Amino acid sequence: MSTYSTKQRKILTEYLAENPDTLLSAEDIGDALEDSGISRSAIYRNLAELEAEGKVRRSVKEGTRKVFFQYTDSDHCRGELHLSCKVCGKTIHMDHESAEALVADIAGKQHFEIDKSDTVLFGICGNCRKK
Repeated sequence: MSTYSTKQRKILTEYLAENPDTLLSAEDIGDALEDSGISRSAIYRNLAELEAEGKVRRSVKEGTRKVFFQYTDSDHCRGELHLSCKVCGKTIHMDHESAEALVADIAGKQHFEIDKSDTVLFGICGNCRKK
């Protein structure tokens, strides 16, 4: 299925690219873009297409059914390891030096090459551990 570059898709991808470190629900996106002319149905449709294209990652907060999306097609995000909190759902870009050290350590000790294009490590973030 080919994708179409519509005005609504452009509005959505620009908004997502401006918020690469933020988990956003479709409702959050709709509220933020309410005055932009993009319909709620276009948001849901484009999020599904972006997810299928590997440009958006879908996640669910532990203990809830609420779905969140994170844009992963930005230069800042592409090819980086991510840390995802199982409590609040926040996704954090692992700093480059730590990620490279981890990947090299696993490659050397386990003889296993990590595909960083879609790797998420799950745990509990510092804010949630404090609670």
